[in-house]
Amino acid sequence: MEFRQLGRSGLKVPALCFGTGTFGGVGDMFSKWGASDVAEATRLVDVCLESGLNFFDTANVYSRGASEEILGQAVKGRRDQVLISTKGTFTTGPSPNDKGSSRYNLIRACEASLKRLGTDHIDLYFMHGFDALTPVDEQLRTLDDLITAGKIRYIGCSNYSGWHVMKALATSERYGLARYASYQGYYSLLHREYEWELMPLALDQGLGTMVWSPLGWGRLTGKIRRGSNASGRIAQGGAAGGPPVDDEHLYAIVDVLDGVAAETGKSVAQVALNWLLSRPSVSTLVIGARNEEQLRQNLGALGWQLSAEQIARLDVASQRKPIYPYWHQMDFNERNPKPTAW
Repeated sequence: MEFRQLGRSGLKVPALCFGTGTFGGVGDMFSKWGASDVAEATRLVDVCLESGLNFFDTANVYSRGASEEILGQAVKGRRDQVLISTKGTFTTGPSPNDKGSSRYNLIRACEASLKRLGTDHIDLYFMHGFDALTPVDEQLRTLDDLITAGKIRYIGCSNYSGWHVMKALATSERYGLARYASYQGYYSLLHREYEWELMPLALDQGLGTMVWSPLGWGRLTGKIRRGSNASGRIAQGGAAGGPPVDDEHLYAIVDVLDGVAAETGKSVAQVALNWLLSRPSVSTLVIGARNEEQLRQNLGALGWQLSAEQIARLDVASQRKPIYPYWHQMDFNERNPKPTAW
């Protein structure tokens, strides 16, 4: 297993992280990815550890907390061998204070996650989304206090806009508070908007990128091709609510993926994951799997490299003209931070 530095922090993480959103299958939201019980989850954790993958990602809202509970049981007795990341901020109850990143909610959310996970600390704790109603200094002071108390080791943010991240980093610097070590965001061959602003920011500010849904909501697994009559799956991806995608754009990418897969002897999914691992700022990819076969397939994305020519073909097939102001900035490319040239 390849290990990479998580941004500017001293923490090293495996290039692949196992996402446990498939654990539980309880409730309406964040529960449609899978329904692994403790026995199946334990087997998947076993396979991960056998491969050297020791990093597991979850969230307090996945299956109404069942994902954290099942993960906690699956790693019981070997907590010292694994890294665990989880998240707060999203709604967990009916009260107005059961959501957001207020001091009140974050402390309660962190304590509840610790209890469900059956651990005394969380290695990497993410803000799942940006709470514009809570002062940023209140959020970061709370996280800093949780670090001082030994309940959190590192912090990160997810799904923030670029200015959200910079405001948080500036606040940390101003008050001497712990700073975000990682940004967890959506990025794939199918949707490369992360490169427009968040990637240059991550490189400039030393954030390790943790990619979620690296297979484009299941659209880059190799199951969708031209003439496959999969219009519904293209529209929704692997679960309802996926970002929209143009059919022809997807087919153009899969055409090249198929060609590269044939050249390398790898699967379409493995090629798509390997391409991401070659991108600037990327520390780890959060892979998911409903069963052992899918997990072993995803693990096959490591241990080999695409050629520069193959990467270039994938780049061309997946490139989209960005929105303003990024298309305007393309004309001043020689002044962009490298290696994120347009």
